[in-house]
Amino acid sequence: MRLLIQRVKKAVVYISRQKISSIREGMLLFIGIEETDNEEDITFLCKKTVNLRIFDDEKGVMNRSIRETGGDILVVSQFTLHASTKKGNRPSYIRAARPDVSKPLYDQFCSTLSQMLQKPVATGEFGADMEVELTNNGPVTIWIDSKNRE
Repeated sequence: MRLLIQRVKKAVVYISRQKISSIREGMLLFIGIEETDNEEDITFLCKKTVNLRIFDDEKGVMNRSIRETGGDILVVSQFTLHASTKKGNRPSYIRAARPDVSKPLYDQFCSTLSQMLQKPVATGEFGADMEVELTNNGPVTIWIDSKNRE
């Protein structure tokens, strides 16, 4: 499972020019799910997300978590996070899980994250063609792969 975290001032998801979800200050999460992902990957990434100290304290040092700031989270599914560009110029998405595997894991990720954050998380629409608008804060962008825990 791969997670791209962006610290944002705001983020909005549109489908067919209709706003379906938005947040104010917090995190925009793009999540990519592969066939071998499971509950352990979900737990690891959710714990890491809610405890990640990427928000400024009173001294301007990134020392506070989303839990401490009370910020919002918006989760967007993105199978292209598993793109392989090793061969040729057209990315391969063979590692990305099929929707019958990834949709339940996506739903479970969002539910677990909401429980750990102790408030609802906003979401995009799984499998939809979305437009995502964001104002990156910092910019702060962090990549986490549950299979490569660096």
